This record gives sequence, structure tokens and C-alpha cells, in this order.
Amino acid sequence: MTLTSPDIKSLTRQNFPANFVFGVATSSFQIEGAVHEDGRGDSIWDTFCREPGRIRDGSDGDVACDHYHRLEQDLDLIASLGVDAYRFSVAWPRIQPTGTGAANEAGLAFYERLVDGLNRRGVAAHLTLYHWDLPQALQDQGGWTNRQTASHFAEYARIVGERLGHKVRSIATLNEPWCASILSYEIGEHAPGWHDRPAALSAAHHLLLGHGLAMRELRALKLPADLGTVLNLGPAYPATPADEAAAHVADGRFNRWFLDPLFKGEYPQDIWDGYGADVPTLEAGDFEIIRAPIDFLGVNYYTRSYIAASGEPPAGAVNTDMGWEVFPQGLSDLLIRLHADYPLPPIFITENGAAYPDAPGAGGEVHDPERVKYFDLHLRAVLTATEAGVDVRGYFAWSLMDNFEWAYGYSKRFGLVYVDYATQERTLKDSAKWYQALSKS
Repeated sequence: MTLTSPDIKSLTRQNFPANFVFGVATSSFQIEGAVHEDGRGDSIWDTFCREPGRIRDGSDGDVACDHYHRLEQDLDLIASLGVDAYRFSVAWPRIQPTGTGAANEAGLAFYERLVDGLNRRGVAAHLTLYHWDLPQALQDQGGWTNRQTASHFAEYARIVGERLGHKVRSIATLNEPWCASILSYEIGEHAPGWHDRPAALSAAHHLLLGHGLAMRELRALKLPADLGTVLNLGPAYPATPADEAAAHVADGRFNRWFLDPLFKGEYPQDIWDGYGADVPTLEAGDFEIIRAPIDFLGVNYYTRSYIAASGEPPAGAVNTDMGWEVFPQGLSDLLIRLHADYPLPPIFITENGAAYPDAPGAGGEVHDPERVKYFDLHLRAVLTATEAGVDVRGYFAWSLMDNFEWAYGYSKRFGLVYVDYATQERTLKDSAKWYQALSKS
């Protein structure tokens, strides 16, 4: 495909539905640092980073973007972009250092300062409870393979909801349960780095169960915040008619395995049968808990799956620095398909973005035209979906700033804002200025 150069004036707020939300997003472990301060306990990612060979550049999250110490500066930065909203996650080990028991006041106070600071600046706070930093003490008991972790998660959700739920615009229970289960317990790329399919499927089920149990706790608090969850989704396209069956399976394992329990109260039968003896243990009433009504669905989209028995990539593919194909049509196709197949609540695009090998040029400016094109094309894909009748309420660019990119360490830069990790200086890239102009239009 050809990426056209967008005109900064060609997209404005007027192109989008009334009250459409423009935001930016981050997650706790990727930016906060201060992993040993104010009573925070170890997470599975602290442990993972200490294991040789796990992180490609040998780095860790001990300092990251030092957001914990630079909170006010970073809140000013967010406000300067003119965005309506900021999506962030709470670090479970800051709230309950061992995953259970009494709340850590210092941890709650940090996030209260964050939320109050956003509200003072007129930026809506969108809180995510779980973006992968499971307390290591719970992993020592099996992590998400242990059904009891779902109950502990619900207790944690209640603690956060009681303290912050009246101050935030929305609360998402989970971020990307596929990553927290399949990528982490089967593929082994993320913490805890297992290679065990039955464990991964068990973890996936307990994550969904934890979502449902957390929803019960949060609903009982009668909060003004909208409540929902966030899935990473991507359509699977067969390269040839002979690849259609394989594409259907890929879609089932990546998308339907998480969508169907939430909206249909069941796992997709074809995928369940295909997994055979590896399927998780279910208990009576599980799906009733999992399919609790939600106020919104967050969709994280980065690329499509291209299924080809030949192994050949799609002709003319343009890739990001992650090696992911830039395919904005996949976002509109995905949203329209979800609208047709499921009884959806309103949707937010809770993550969408691209990594490129950015570096400061003359005058310290950071030019990233590919990222500007990426955002422009994907926002147009959102418009295509809304024009087809999909209720999309907002878009959060991933990410606010360069940060710790999980198993890639600091070698991949997704940010609108460039971070010099040696000095912690923040510099707006051209994409930030483009997004700022759109947000303020």
C-alpha cells in the first residue's frame, strides 16, 4: 500500500462524532520506575527483567521514564497536547505489595495525586486496573493459572474503586488478556515466560473470571465511572482460498476466544474442540460472571494477521520498526465485524500506534513522518467504521512517550514524545505536534 502524506488541516474534530474523545495512553510498569519505593512490592516483570536473556537489551523498569518522580511535569505535558483524556494503569504491587491484604497508602496516594492533577488540568482520567504487573507473590502461587488469583484481583479492584472510582471517567479491568495469558504462559515472550498451553488457557479463563468478579465489586460501589475491559484484537486475512480454514482458527484463538465469553457466555466451540485436552476447567456459573454487562469495550489495534501456508508476506507490505504491517483497513474491517457479530457497548480505541527508530536531528527536533501517516490513516479507518454505524466514542494514541517496551526493553520507540533516557528530557516529536493540532482544532 502507499502511505500518502496527510495534510495537517485535513482531519479536524469536526470530522468525528460529537464529543469524540482524543487521548493518549501509557502503562505503569513502562513509565513509572521507582520500583523499590514507598512500599511497592515486586511484580512478575521485575523478576522477568532479572532473568538473563529475557529482555533484548538487558534493561529493566527500575527507572523507565521516572514518571513516579516527574508526575507534575508529565501531567503538564499531557495537558499541553490539548487532549481530552489520559489512559493510565495502576500498578497492583503499589496497592497490595503481595497481591492480598491491606492497601498500601503510599501507593493509593500516588494515583490519587495523578487523578487529581488530571482533573485540575481538565483532562479526563481513564484508569486500567491490570496492565500485566502481577505481584510476584501471587505468581509464586501459580499466578493466573491459580483460580484464586481472580478473587484476589476482585479485592484489589474494590480497593482502587473505593479510593479513585468517584474521580475517574472510566475503569477498565484488564488490558489485553491474550497477552497476559497466551503470550506470557504459552509463547513465553512476556512474564512469567512459561511455555505451557494448558497453563495459558487456564490463565486466560481466570483473567476473564477476574474481570467478571471485579465488575461485581465495582458495580456494588455505585460509581459514576463507566466500567469495561480492553482486548487486543486484529482480523485474520487468508492469503488464498486454501488458507481460509487456518485464518478462521487464527481468528478464533486471537479474537473469539476472548470476545465470545464476554458477549455470548461461551467459548467458540470450534476452538474449544481444537484445543482438546488443553482446555481450562470450568465451574458452574463462570460464564454468568464473565459476561456481566459492560459500559464500554476498549479495542487495542496495531496490525492484522496475514495467514499464508507459503509463509510469504503480503505483497507491498509497509512495516513498522516492530516488523508489524501497517494495515489501517484492518481496523475499520475489525470494528464493522464486531458491530455485526456481537451486542456491543460503545467502543473506545484504547491503543493504536507505531514504533519507529526515532532520533533527534538538527536543533534537537524529532521528525517522525511515518508515525504521523500511521495515525492519520488509522483515524480515517475509525471514521470509516463510524460512518458504517459503529459507535466509536474515542481514540487513545499509543503512547504518550517512549518507554520500556516489554521484552524489547528501550530499543523500540512508540512515543509521541521522545525521551532521552540518560537525562529524562522530553521532546515533542512531529507526531505530537500533529496530534496536538488535531486535538485543539
